Amino acid sequence: MAIYAIGDVQGCYDDLLKLLDTIAFDPDSDRLWFAGDLVNRGPKSLEVLRFVKSLGDTAVVVLGNHDLHLLAAYDSGIVHKKDTLRPVLEAEDADDLIDWLRFRPLLHADGEFCLLHAGLPPQWGLEKAQEMARLAESVLRSGDYRRFLGQMYGNQPDLWSEDLEGVQLLRFIVNCFTRMRYVDAEGRLDFENDGPPGSQPGHLAPWFAAPNRRNADLRIVFGHWSQLGYYEGHNCYAIDTGCLWGGQLTALRLGEPVERVSIDCPGYRRPGKAYTDARGLL
Repeated sequence: MAIYAIGDVQGCYDDLLKLLDTIAFDPDSDRLWFAGDLVNRGPKSLEVLRFVKSLGDTAVVVLGNHDLHLLAAYDSGIVHKKDTLRPVLEAEDADDLIDWLRFRPLLHADGEFCLLHAGLPPQWGLEKAQEMARLAESVLRSGDYRRFLGQMYGNQPDLWSEDLEGVQLLRFIVNCFTRMRYVDAEGRLDFENDGPPGSQPGHLAPWFAAPNRRNADLRIVFGHWSQLGYYEGHNCYAIDTGCLWGGQLTALRLGEPVERVSIDCPGYRRPGKAYTDARGLL
């Protein structure tokens, strides 16, 4: 049996199928770990959701910021100009797809590897990260999840404290798992910079290079950061290689050794100035 972690698909269904053909994926024996952002900006989010859902226990999916954005759009009916979510919202099986999606985890830890979409603050070890993930997941899976979706967006609080509670705590948790890239020396989250390491102000470091990181012993696979591209270091593996933007779609075979397989993608969006704001949609 092989386990493959797959980077951000973002509605690029045809590229996903090509990648699965390239790795000779066998649903009877192999497993797929999706690093979040199954949907949005690409042309076939509906097809991606239906396909991955149909895989059942063969696939693990962690939630990304675009996946949460879909949940919020389904609840509010608001679709932004650059979104490609309308086919999902209008599908006859939309209710089933949305319910399936909101029951996906924020963190998956199994054996030697952990899977998440964006990052972990340096103050959290595995036990704290699992506790925080379960807390936010319990809200997203509850009958009160719409209330939180309406309060989810925002950049504050940006620093971990054991005193955080309520919506402030939930927002911080979600921002860590689905949006973070850089932190300062205190572990304060930065949402202004999304370029590759070296482009950021000197007081910031990638979250995985933060000093005294309590999760440094974990082997973490993550997506989200297309401008970082493929990266191995600090016990971490970044696998968002920018399929949507004409880069590659990557599958990482998790084993000893780790093996990377990537395919070139035509690109459904032009690279350019990042479209990002308080909603953190990129």
